[in-house]
This record gives sequence, C-alpha cells and structure tokens, in this order.
Amino acid sequence: MKECDRTAIHGGLSLEEIKETVLSAVADETAKRVLLIPPDYTRYHSGGGYITNVLYHYFTDQGAAVDILPALGTHHALTPEKWQMMFLDIPRERMITHDWRNDLVKIGSVPADFVANQTEGCWTEAVPVEINRRVVDGGYDLILSIGQVVPHEVVGMANHAKNLFVGVGGSHMINDTHMISAVYGIERIMGRDHTPVRAIFDWAFEHCLHDLPIGFIQTVTTTDRNVPSDHQILSHGIFCGKGRRCYEAAVALAQQKNVIRVQKPIQKCVVYLDPLEFQTTWIGNKSVYRTRMAIADGGELLILAPGVSAFGEDKTIDSLIRKYGYRGRDTIMSAFSRPENEDLHANMSAAAHLIHGSSEGRFKITYAVQQKAQEEIKSVGYQAASCEDMLSRYHPAQLQNGWNTLPDGEEIYFIDNPAIGLWMPMITTASAASSSVERSCPCTATAYT
Repeated sequence: MKECDRTAIHGGLSLEEIKETVLSAVADETAKRVLLIPPDYTRYHSGGGYITNVLYHYFTDQGAAVDILPALGTHHALTPEKWQMMFLDIPRERMITHDWRNDLVKIGSVPADFVANQTEGCWTEAVPVEINRRVVDGGYDLILSIGQVVPHEVVGMANHAKNLFVGVGGSHMINDTHMISAVYGIERIMGRDHTPVRAIFDWAFEHCLHDLPIGFIQTVTTTDRNVPSDHQILSHGIFCGKGRRCYEAAVALAQQKNVIRVQKPIQKCVVYLDPLEFQTTWIGNKSVYRTRMAIADGGELLILAPGVSAFGEDKTIDSLIRKYGYRGRDTIMSAFSRPENEDLHANMSAAAHLIHGSSEGRFKITYAVQQKAQEEIKSVGYQAASCEDMLSRYHPAQLQNGWNTLPDGEEIYFIDNPAIGLWMPMITTASAASSSVERSCPCTATAYT
C-alpha cells in the first residue's frame, strides 16, 4: 500500500478527490481476498462509508472477494436502514457482525512492566490482546482499517490501531483500556497523541499484528450545518499508509480542526444529539466527555436527546448502568473495590464509562428526553427535563454553533454534534496544573484489577 495524503486548501475535499487518493494508495495491490474494517454508524460523519464503498467496488471489479467487518466495539450492529445510509449500495450480506464477547482469538499480551511504566503506576497488570478471529485466520491478502482521527476519551485521539483492538477487539482489551483511562484521568488523555492507552495499542500492533497485510486510511472531518444535508461532511484530509506516519499526520490536522478553544468557561452548554445516531447514554455521553474541560464550575450541561431511550448498547452494560449509576469516581471505585461486585469487575468498560460520565459534582448534567425516559434518567444520577420543552426553547435550527444570546438575554454555548470535537478552555500550561479540572482527576498509584 502506498503512502498517499491529501488535504483540503479551502472547505472540504470533493468525493472525487477522496476517491482518487484512496485508489492511488491501493493501486499496486492485487488481492484475491480483502477485509475492510470501516467505522460503524456512530461514526457516520467520518466519511468512512463512502471510502468503503469505493474500495468495495474497486476490488470486486478486479474479481476479489471483499468482506466488510464494521468496527462496532460494544455498539449495536447496523440495521438494514443504517447499513444503506452508511455504505450505500454494498450488499448487506457482505457484512460480518463483530461480537466483542465471543468469536475472538488471543494473540498476545502487553507486558505488565510496560503498562505500569506507561501509566505511571496507575495500572500494573498485563493487558491481554484479543481480536476478531477473522482478522488473523481469514486468509485475507489485504486488510484495510478505515476511520476518522478525532479526540477520544479513552485513547486521546481515535483510530489507527484502536480501530482494530477496540473496534473489532475483545472484552479484555476493551475493559482494561477503558479502566486505565478512567484511573489515569480523562483530562490527561483527551486530544493527545501520546497517551498510556495509545502506547498499549501501538505495542500490541507492533508485536502481535506485524505479519498481517494491514493498511490504514485515516480521515479528518467536521460538519457544516449551513450546506445541504447530503454534503454536510467536510473532509479536511485523508491519509493512507501502513505505519504510524499516516495516523500522526491525521492527528496534527485533527488537533487543528477538531479541538475548539473557548475564550471563557461555559456557564451553560447546550448539546444536541441526532436521534438517528444517539439512542443511548453510552453514546450520548460524548456530550460529557468532549465538553467537560470547557464547562465552568457550577455550570450546566443540557443535553437535547430526543432519541435516547436506553443506557447501554449491550444488555449487560445497560443493567450495570441502571444498578450503579453515574455517581462519580469515588463512589464507583469504592463499589469496584468490593469483591462482591463481580458484575462490575467483569465489565470494567462499564465502570470506566460511569466514571467518565460524571461531572464529579463540578457542574450539573441534565438530559432532556422523552417523558417516558425522564424517571429512568433521574434514577442513574442525572437531572431530567422535557425534550419537547427544551427543544422549543433551544431549537437547533435557530442556534449557531458556539456562543448564542437568547431573546431574554440568556447566554449559551451550543454544539450540534459532540462526536466530532473537543472543547477546551484557553488556559496556559502553567495555569492548567492548578485548575479545578486537573484537580478532579488525580492519578492513583493503585491498580484496580
């Protein structure tokens, strides 16, 4: 696979420019069996669906057998409707549905001493490396991992090896890395390339998958609400290659395009969740992760969530969220440390999610949901509001991304899609060390394993 990059000078790359770049990258490949690992529907704005379609037709036209293994991680499988919206005319029977609890193979283990060194002693256990068995046993001549580099709460900046070890990985890797990020501190990870979890993924890729014909196609995108819906995705860059270089180039661009610095702490942040994309708090809490550093102490995060009607994407995780709630680091770690809570020990990604989804009492979190979901929202530790009432007052079509002043003088900061950005205060490195945000996420020297 060739190293091929393209960035947009103004606006976004055209579909034809994206196609040309992708096909240039694979021009010398003559594969008979190809595995494409694209994002799932929760990363619709990655542009990965179109790229997957281009590659599918290119290789099938050459006579290759092409399988599609969406990087679901712990998410729901794609419905027929979402499959068509994401991947256009690719036959759905080409889809392989990833099962993160089963259908896996262990291919190694990240050593305990390496993990302890990378996490500053926060985690001292080895991390098992698992992946969907088709990746290693499927007999593929070419495996292409496709996805968007964007700020991420567990790894710092999403994609590259994460698309493999979480997107089509197993419960041990998912649980351990999620918990490591929670213990190490989400604010010390978000928006950064070099983090403890990224180092774990890099080690696993270098030592456990080095013999496989894996290439990467990385995108950097944002959205523009002011253009027709068919063209709202702005692709600022596409980076292709086999090593880490394409990821690093995408990180540099994503840190320019997807990290938004606000001039002052936000007293009231209003976030809209598209009901087609966000139906659980497991996904909807990107609203919390991506804004928490920008929200003022004593402020409020109001999440307009017309489609949210459940907590987890997985029945087990859903029940754990209902049982333990978003009660903060101390409460969850206390529950996690008790031997009788075996269910939490066995699902560390759920424990990490509960920690990440709390403001630690720093600001108020209100979910505006349909009436039937309001009591359930309250039961897990959030405040609830009427979705109908809040959409009437804060209608997305009447707001612009960023600062807005309502007719009655209320000032809000509006975000129409939390999944594609990270909002941070304009503070210096020196002042950040003493901020309440940094104080809320100390690294503990104990490994909770």
